[in-house]
Amino acid sequence: MIRAVQAVRGAITARENSQEAIREASRRLLVEVLQRNRIASRQIISIMFSLTRDLTRANPAAVARELGFSATPLFCLQEAEIEGSLRRVIRLLITYAPRGRRRPVPVYLEGARSLRPDLAQEPGA
Repeated sequence: MIRAVQAVRGAITARENSQEAIREASRRLLVEVLQRNRIASRQIISIMFSLTRDLTRANPAAVARELGFSATPLFCLQEAEIEGSLRRVIRLLITYAPRGRRRPVPVYLEGARSLRPDLAQEPGA
């Protein structure tokens, strides 16, 4: 039996290149994407994270493991450096098996709202 698979993306900016700021932003982004999309941990197939080159002090996948995703395939990579691109950005892509036909809701927080203003919305909106 083939089950439908969906993916949802999100991004956030970290306030600085520190372990605390990267961990805080990673946690906030992951939790917000899961809540807005009503995704339970058992539905998740994998999570990919990326960081801009200027974020070097922490790995977002480690935060996901601490939140209970120790059996979930996690992957973290560095974004391509594009001249003039937004700095201190953490992105994620969650692949999951949806319940029902709910459309994925992308989440763009903090300065990352400027990446996709057409998709960015306030929490609870």
